[in-house]
Amino acid sequence: MGNSKSHPGQERSSRFLPTEQAEVNRLFDALSLEKLGSSASPRSFSLQALKGHVGDALPPEMVTRLFEGMRRVDGSGKAKGPSERVSQEQFTASMSHLLKGTAEEKSLVILNMISASGGPVKARDVHKFTEDLVGSVVHVLNYRRQLRGWSQKPPPGSPSRVQVLAAQLCSEMRLQGGGKLLGPQWLDRDCDRAVLEDWVFRAHHVATFLSLVIHQGFLLLRSSLELATLVPERQVDPQREFASILDVLSVIYINSHLPQERRLRWRLLFATELHGNSFAQLCGRIAHGGPCLVLLEDCDGHVFGGFASCSWEVKPQFQGDDRCFLLSISPSMAVYTCTGYNDHYMYLNQGQQTIPNGLGMGGQHGYFGLWIDVDFGKGHSKAKPTCTTYGSPQLSAQEDFQFQKMEVWAVGDAPKAEPVRKTRSILDIDPEARALLEASGRGRHSEGLREVPDEQ
Repeated sequence: MGNSKSHPGQERSSRFLPTEQAEVNRLFDALSLEKLGSSASPRSFSLQALKGHVGDALPPEMVTRLFEGMRRVDGSGKAKGPSERVSQEQFTASMSHLLKGTAEEKSLVILNMISASGGPVKARDVHKFTEDLVGSVVHVLNYRRQLRGWSQKPPPGSPSRVQVLAAQLCSEMRLQGGGKLLGPQWLDRDCDRAVLEDWVFRAHHVATFLSLVIHQGFLLLRSSLELATLVPERQVDPQREFASILDVLSVIYINSHLPQERRLRWRLLFATELHGNSFAQLCGRIAHGGPCLVLLEDCDGHVFGGFASCSWEVKPQFQGDDRCFLLSISPSMAVYTCTGYNDHYMYLNQGQQTIPNGLGMGGQHGYFGLWIDVDFGKGHSKAKPTCTTYGSPQLSAQEDFQFQKMEVWAVGDAPKAEPVRKTRSILDIDPEARALLEASGRGRHSEGLREVPDEQ
């Protein structure tokens, strides 16, 4: 039945298109060039060969993890005894799992990257793996010069965003018994393959980051990596230096929660560093600017904000829709989407006597999930226990906070300017009115200075 001479691992290789498989084969050929003691030995490569190919593109500990994951898998996808080298079948199966496989297949390789035995691991081991993975993403993007204008490090004095994002990813894990990995007390809990499979399914960044590390670190199948939607282009006036409160990991995390069509580029609309501490300047620069991100850092170092899905308008009514969300970047990363309780998504007002003047998102007047007062530099984040609109906790360190740094980024393409509609004068429309004006000896001052609009 069938082709009895099929090559080992062929079923796994078939996940790749023919051109992709050819590229996988060429990489294996390059890795397996080192001479073996016996000419009869099947072709394979060592850890040293992989490190030599990758060079400084990835941290050495991640290269070792990837090698360990590959050498413990055979062509059928089952765990096998340890080997000192990686065969072509192992390499193809591992690349197939990590780049095109299911959550189950990815979890197999991840377990092998963490554990020498392939058995259950401690949550602390998964946490360390996640930190290594996130750190490798920053490392390889910087090495390949793919930061797209963003900084690889957070501003001085900020906590490590590698640790913050790793903690966020691990918080999505459901441990045996239903607990979440939310603190040190959970680090000694066991995580078997089923837990890892569920985690890979929930925390999609894990699979995305592994793919990025392989594509950019191994220089393999890079054309299939949608890097532009992962790391948006940063657009800032090139004549003015500007250091954002965000680093590349913060940007990647936020960008993944935006609508797909808004992920390619971010354009700076307002920054206190460039445009001053002025609410009037803020309103003037963000009104009608399209969907955008409002971000600020309070005086205690907390970084937080929100996504406005529609252009801001200065008016005394709430605006926006249920695509809006609030977010936190430091000390923890999280996104808080709409609860459906009310439609108080966005609010921007100025110059009113009887209702609040400022920028708000979520909650209600005097009790916003995020509020920036017209007395610029002051705000509040009130949530007891959570914001009614977004379900968010208090985002700032203090309920009533002060801030010195604020940024607003338009996301996606700039909105098209509305064409100015030319209106026709009564003198254009009514010949009798024109004749009466001329009979009175009063001329048309605009005559010859403007074109008469066409009839609509």
